[in-house]
Amino acid sequence: MRKGYMTVRSNKCIADQIYQMVLEGEIAEVCGAPGQFLHIKVSDSLTPLLRRPISIADINRAARQVTIIFRQDGEGTSLLSLKQEGDQIDVLGPLGNGFPAESLEPGKTALLVGGGIGVPPLYELSKQLTNRGVHTIHMLGFASAKDVFYEQEFSRFGRVYVATADGTRGSKGFVTDVIENEGLQFDCMMACGPTPMLKALKQRYPDKEVYLSMEERMGCGIGACFACVCHTEESETSYVKVCLDGPVFKAQEVLL
Repeated sequence: MRKGYMTVRSNKCIADQIYQMVLEGEIAEVCGAPGQFLHIKVSDSLTPLLRRPISIADINRAARQVTIIFRQDGEGTSLLSLKQEGDQIDVLGPLGNGFPAESLEPGKTALLVGGGIGVPPLYELSKQLTNRGVHTIHMLGFASAKDVFYEQEFSRFGRVYVATADGTRGSKGFVTDVIENEGLQFDCMMACGPTPMLKALKQRYPDKEVYLSMEERMGCGIGACFACVCHTEESETSYVKVCLDGPVFKAQEVLL
């Protein structure tokens, strides 16, 4: 983990209220595990006070660049969406434990399931799995056609299925519906998205190897403030810190 300033190289809207930003700086040199995140100070003032956790979508260590994708939703991300090329941003990272891409053997099949703004970290994951010789299938869920992004980018690595709640793009329904209807077969599932989606995947595939990336509100991002705790299956009093112990957990480890 490092703290420093990164330079905005590009920032553009790629879907409804969805922005793709490329950052350059030394922190990119230590990014590696897919599923980790950056803790970003969106303003030079004390408002808003807290940093914003944004997952890493793509890593290019040779160019010292990382790509982040975020939704403009609230004061912090609205300020972040206004950043322009050349702006300097205070960044802490990389933080958290990511997906165990190295655990899958070449020739195995991984089903990557993303919901909404949970899609971005799966891109770097798919890239790393493909480079290891793992077959990847992508199941991307969105609310509507206007919210869809990175469909073509994921197709570079494997099959892509899209589901929208209103049926305006891809299949109508939830990601779980498409997985079942298409009869998708896999050795391991890795997912990121809203809690109801993660809960449904955990319940539907209890005998599969499933990893879930949790989405929780965070304060410090380093495990000191206890703002992002999540209970475990062990007992009602046992918990993990999503920012420090996660955000990625085995499905059997966490209580949803």
